Amino acid sequence: MSPKKDTQKSTKSATVISKTSKGFTDEERAAMKERAQELKAEERANKNKADGEGDVLAKIAAMHEPDRAMAKRLHAIIKASAPALSPKTWYGMPAYAKDGKVVCFFQSALKFKTRYATFGFSDMANLDEGAMWPTAFALKQLTASEEARISAREESGELRTDRK
Repeated sequence: MSPKKDTQKSTKSATVISKTSKGFTDEERAAMKERAQELKAEERANKNKADGEGDVLAKIAAMHEPDRAMAKRLHAIIKASAPALSPKTWYGMPAYAKDGKVVCFFQSALKFKTRYATFGFSDMANLDEGAMWPTAFALKQLTASEEARISAREESGELRTDRK
């Protein structure tokens, strides 16, 4: 056997592909694609606050109830309590940013086929409270009690990007 054929045989036998990882779900891949499109759109248009708000309102309008109602109400609360935050979409979700950095977001239950919607915060939110604190809340409905808690966080300045 020639040396060339030996090399080809050993290469073939050493090539083993293992498929133990399931990878990303269809929903996760779709969210990543949406995020890539959002970044391209921001780059192209150098988006302003009004453009971001239009995108957020379109995402909210496309949601199913009860998530749509909660997202609309959250949008109004955030605009009133934290006017410095700019609405924008983030991985296809309504989000609110300060200086281009996402501070908080709303994730519809249907986005990743979960049983509840989520109102969450990025690491840019100034939530630090001791050694452990919540960064997301499950929402099945948005009552006056939850609205008051959200408004209090925003009004206290926790939804800002400057670090202590």
